[in-house]
Amino acid sequence: MASKYDTNPLDPDFPEKAKAAAEAEASTRVLNESDPVTRQFAVPSEDQTRRFAGANTAPYAPPYTGQYVPAHTYAGGFAGRDTSLSRKVDRVNLPENILIAAAYFPFSLGLVAGLLELLFIPKHETKVRFHAAQGLAAHIGYLIISAVLGILGNVAAPADAGSKIFQVAATVMFIIFVIKAWKGKPIHIQALDDLTNWLDDKIKPKA
Repeated sequence: MASKYDTNPLDPDFPEKAKAAAEAEASTRVLNESDPVTRQFAVPSEDQTRRFAGANTAPYAPPYTGQYVPAHTYAGGFAGRDTSLSRKVDRVNLPENILIAAAYFPFSLGLVAGLLELLFIPKHETKVRFHAAQGLAAHIGYLIISAVLGILGNVAAPADAGSKIFQVAATVMFIIFVIKAWKGKPIHIQALDDLTNWLDDKIKPKA
């Protein structure tokens, strides 16, 4: 069987090659027989890990955009039943669906209700505050359009008829919103998004 030492002894470089092969084998054997020390890493204690934890804060409440949220999320999991229509809102201690529906009451009642809700309902009640701001924005838009049509109605009879039709249609719309809110269904008036967000941001709840 051939080996690495099978070289021609008459080769003038034979002594040098044999010496190099022996040294290589010796160095390889040393490496194989060595017992290198594994570097040990210190394991942090529980106290060292705990000191990086921040203080407890209120749960994150993402901005509400009118989508249907079937239930509040609780830390215990997702097995709880739907209580979005009967749960009590913080600070005012009234059912959520009643407060949402109140913001859409016609005849300017919703305007007053929406303003009061924004003044007293805390920021983390994002769903109720969204509908309070949206209802307030809808009533502001209704008053502006009614005022413009009223002015035009003094000049032209068709504008006066249009103003009455608009008032009836707006009242019906508010009643539909009240029914939907009472049942917990989504209400989103996309054209009022900018005004809704502005009202929610600027009207801060009283401490």
